[in-house]
Amino acid sequence: MRTHYCGLVDEALLDQDVVLCGWVDTRRDHGGVVFIDLRDHEGVVQIVADPDDAEAFRTASEVGYEYCLRVSGKVRRRVSVNERVRTGRVEVLAARIEVLNAARDLPFVLHETTNEDLALKYRYLDLRRPHMQRAMRLRTKLVAALRRHLDARGFQDIETPILTKATPEGARDYLVPSRVHAGEFYALPQSPQLFKQLLMMAGFDRYYQIARCFRDEDLRADRQPEFTQLDMEFAFVEERDVQDEVEAMIRSIFHDVVGVELAAEFPRMTYEEAMRRYGSDKPDLRIALELVDVAAAVRGTEFKVFAEAANDPDGRVAALRVPGGAELTRKQIDELGAHAAKYGAKGLAWIRVDDRAKGREGLNSPIAKFFDDTTLDAVLDAVGAGSGDLVLFGAGAYKTVSDFMGALRLKVGRDRGLVENAWKPLWVVDFPMFEYDADAQRYVALHHPFTAPKVDDVADLKANAKTAVSRGYDMVLNGNEIGGGSIRIHRPEMQSAVFDLLGIGAEEAQAKFGFLLEALKFGAPPHGGIAFGIDRIAALMAGTDSIRDVIAFPKTTSAQDLMTAAPSAIPAAQLAELHVRVLEPEPK
Repeated sequence: MRTHYCGLVDEALLDQDVVLCGWVDTRRDHGGVVFIDLRDHEGVVQIVADPDDAEAFRTASEVGYEYCLRVSGKVRRRVSVNERVRTGRVEVLAARIEVLNAARDLPFVLHETTNEDLALKYRYLDLRRPHMQRAMRLRTKLVAALRRHLDARGFQDIETPILTKATPEGARDYLVPSRVHAGEFYALPQSPQLFKQLLMMAGFDRYYQIARCFRDEDLRADRQPEFTQLDMEFAFVEERDVQDEVEAMIRSIFHDVVGVELAAEFPRMTYEEAMRRYGSDKPDLRIALELVDVAAAVRGTEFKVFAEAANDPDGRVAALRVPGGAELTRKQIDELGAHAAKYGAKGLAWIRVDDRAKGREGLNSPIAKFFDDTTLDAVLDAVGAGSGDLVLFGAGAYKTVSDFMGALRLKVGRDRGLVENAWKPLWVVDFPMFEYDADAQRYVALHHPFTAPKVDDVADLKANAKTAVSRGYDMVLNGNEIGGGSIRIHRPEMQSAVFDLLGIGAEEAQAKFGFLLEALKFGAPPHGGIAFGIDRIAALMAGTDSIRDVIAFPKTTSAQDLMTAAPSAIPAAQLAELHVRVLEPEPK
């Protein structure tokens, strides 16, 4: 049907006949000559319809925006060169123009920004946009680069089941009712976690899979209920073996796909250090600002909020210096307080340093009156504050303060142009093994319940569960967790102990994970792995903040597909076949 792509027509084809197919990007009528920019997935080329060819000219005069055309003609030089496009030195003089399909008025103009819901409803039109075409081709290139790298290093691509057993790993499963087993359900996998561990026990040594995963999570911005990850697992490895292998892979794909040279060795940082310095377990190192603990300086102060947190073993008083922040208005500082409140802050204390040389008289702050001169100097010295700076404070429970001060650090850094134009990868290691859920009155796994602790002794783990450190690790890039993994538990008694600490009794563990506990008894090797978010890596490479821009048919933040109107109601007869009855939701 065609001989060439629109976007690849160049001077090498001068005076040659070509047949092109594509869409009408623009049409211009200039004094009796019609110009059409014809677009396909490679780009655009200018088509010229001259009155000397009456039929082609008539068709060109009648076509509309986004009409689908087939054009036959000869390549010639353009009089007015357009250096902005690859085809800008040539054009095609049309001999024949066929309308393959007309287009009615579009719901939005592809060259203009539009409401996201409207774009998702007509996603097939949204995907025609050149930037979306580029993003999707970049994603294809990324996946191909990953496969090339891993295939060359002896990894086996093995598919694992989509219909599997419900084994919650921190989010709700999507459940699939069985028609032939009345009242029983499959679950869609949140990850291939247990299957890839079983493959190591089966002796496959190095596994990978570009895996589709599903999580019925509560609504969160820029999360998708179905997503794609690169899953990997290694037998007979320790942490550094996995990290070195995948670090080389990430360096390789960034070089091959987007021409970026990442650091020769990624820095490593413990979870404790990341939370202390940056208030996040995925710190964005492009922002140089750091949190500073000032509890020692304010422990004896009259300011009760600070004093209580400073004297609480589980408390924190943290400060953040904002360079040049004294120029912020009270309204702008209040806006920072409102932002911190979204992450758990009950208030935001601050000191504006107008002139450090004047001491107390050079400060503007609602809390300075609670501190003596020595304390004020100690706090300002600790954060390195000078004239023209603003110091923000957080006090309270350690985790809460870290969370909202970390969020403030990011906001201040972005708002004030303090984000370095660079790629800053790192490893975050030594995560806590457990977090205590006060509502549920039990521990929960910080990574997942199959992560090995650093201690080998079961009694030691049980005695020190609160402070236990795991063998987990995350790869972080520019403030985004792009991969997370761990060394796994490979002894059945340790796995049973972890289940017990998580409140999963022996009977429940057998019902949910009996197959795993059984497999661990048959010479399971030490093993570990990692999973990378393909969507997130593609979004970073494409320079977009939203993973929806690199997913062909994404869902909204409320897990809806506006194009197909899914999820949708199912006819009663079909539900009856599945032995399922829908109950009306109870009124709130």
